[in-house]
Amino acid sequence: MKITFLGTGTSHGVPMIACDCAVCRSTDPHDSRLRPSIHVQMDDGTSILVDAGPDLRQQALRYDLRRVDAILFTHGHADHILGLDETRRYNALLGGAMPCYADALTLEDIRRMFGYVFDAATPPGGGLPQLDLIEIDNTVSVNGHQVLAVPLFHGARPILGFRFGSFAYLTDCNRIPDESWPLLHNLDVVVIDALRERPHPTHFSLSESVEAARRIAAPRTYFTHMTHDLGHAATNERLPEGMALAHDGLELVL
Repeated sequence: MKITFLGTGTSHGVPMIACDCAVCRSTDPHDSRLRPSIHVQMDDGTSILVDAGPDLRQQALRYDLRRVDAILFTHGHADHILGLDETRRYNALLGGAMPCYADALTLEDIRRMFGYVFDAATPPGGGLPQLDLIEIDNTVSVNGHQVLAVPLFHGARPILGFRFGSFAYLTDCNRIPDESWPLLHNLDVVVIDALRERPHPTHFSLSESVEAARRIAAPRTYFTHMTHDLGHAATNERLPEGMALAHDGLELVL
């Protein structure tokens, strides 16, 4: 299984519009962060996208994503679903509708935000993505590969993380409920939201993420969904052993 980080930034991305801070002006490519998403490729070639944000076209071209068999959605905020129109190209490559897995609230968000796609009065044509919306019930099966949904909280909103075998992806969260901790046992790699140093009402701060990572106790932890407050090199220098900021283009093979 190969995991590629397509984006590791916040909803603003990094650099942020009209910002002259040191990270936004950095020449280190690790400080340039598109909106958050990962691509998971199984050994048999099955290709799974987690979230489809507004940078999806750029990400697909940059990382040569020629196949997507399904999209799993953590939640329905703009930085996680606004790239859905780009699935039109994958509809052609797949020869059919794109399976899109999410919880009920996220499916409602997609239907509302892309209302024209699901409106019977919209004239049919090549400008409409074909989306097969499927509600998640604990697990997802894509070409026989089982993915476990991990309930999380993004402020007061329940969202989902996902576990692929010994790898778990937990973005946009500030609380892991009691019933989800057992789902995170015996991981090799975990990825956790770490927005910034200061507390935030809907995201883990870096120190809170480090604390959660210690409790999960995976050998390797990567942090994602970072603002421009966290410079890549300087932050990594002070993180505990086995922990690091992820970066766009990072590839993990498990």
